[in-house]
Amino acid sequence: MPSWVIDRYGRNDVLRFTRDMVFPIIHFPNEVIIQVHAASLNPIDLSMRSGYGATALNMKRDPLKLKSMDTEFPLTLGRDVSGIIMECGLNVSYFKPGDEVWAAIPPWKQGTLSEFVVASGNEVSFKPKCLSHTEAASLPYVGLTAWSAVNQVGGLNRSNCSGKRVLILGASGGVGTFAVQLVKAWGAHVTAVCSHDASTLMKKLGADDVIDYRSGNLEEQLKTLPLFDFILDNVGGSTEKWALDLLKKWSGATYVTLVTPFLINMDKLGVADGMLQTGVTVGSKTLKHLFKGVHYRWAFFMPSGPSLDEIAELVDSGKIQPVIDQVFPFSEVPKAFLKLEGGHARGKTVIDVISKK
Repeated sequence: MPSWVIDRYGRNDVLRFTRDMVFPIIHFPNEVIIQVHAASLNPIDLSMRSGYGATALNMKRDPLKLKSMDTEFPLTLGRDVSGIIMECGLNVSYFKPGDEVWAAIPPWKQGTLSEFVVASGNEVSFKPKCLSHTEAASLPYVGLTAWSAVNQVGGLNRSNCSGKRVLILGASGGVGTFAVQLVKAWGAHVTAVCSHDASTLMKKLGADDVIDYRSGNLEEQLKTLPLFDFILDNVGGSTEKWALDLLKKWSGATYVTLVTPFLINMDKLGVADGMLQTGVTVGSKTLKHLFKGVHYRWAFFMPSGPSLDEIAELVDSGKIQPVIDQVFPFSEVPKAFLKLEGGHARGKTVIDVISKK
């Protein structure tokens, strides 16, 4: 089947188009095969193309080293899919061939820049009725990453979010644009940090305050505002040093970062030492901030069909809309990677797979 693959890690020239990728087969009774109508790119695709996280992902792919081939190549990138169910495993009763679905495929599985992809039934959800496949493909990975950070790790939901002050650092990327809409739909007061040229988009998505990080010292600008109940950090780096001082102390306020050293530690130190180093780091930071009266947390993408069901409800009710920067045909996947690599996107880079112009 047609597919974009890599045979080694590296820069953009490692991407290769092939018509001879092995057709996916159902290995487990809870799996489905999806015909991919549209996919989209995320920063993790750039990272994986370069080999980031390879140690941890290869362990997840084959934890007992049972496979005779000890290589992950040829590897298909792409995490988001919107498409149609082609075939269902014996235990799949919730879906049937012909259903329009969307999903985010975990990074240890073969990806969606391909004509067909296999997913577990519990990773899949019915596509929002109001969206085209191209629009729908922009949301699952960023939506589930934001959902993991805000809801599962941060503890916010529709019943406890009303009136809470939420700060989102790095608000104009894929996860940021989704998170702004999500907490706004739940009634929060949202402060979005982005560059000036994204401020109109942020206001359109519902942000109450928009701070331009280029217009002066960001820390000083934010210190002039009332304290926050929740901070989502998509930026990392030096922001972590001062951002927690912006939280209300001893009130259950939480800082959640999506920029963690987990996979880098495993790449550098190996699986065992990497996991140990990661545990020591997050444990010491959590305790240090707990003594100061605030919660410090790490969050990661988590595949989840049931969470996508809830997201689809919010989309169909008009509370969350896709934010798409550009749509590329399937033949121009390398151009799409270069676009994403250029940075400062306003929303998602989407691949129209079914019309292979």
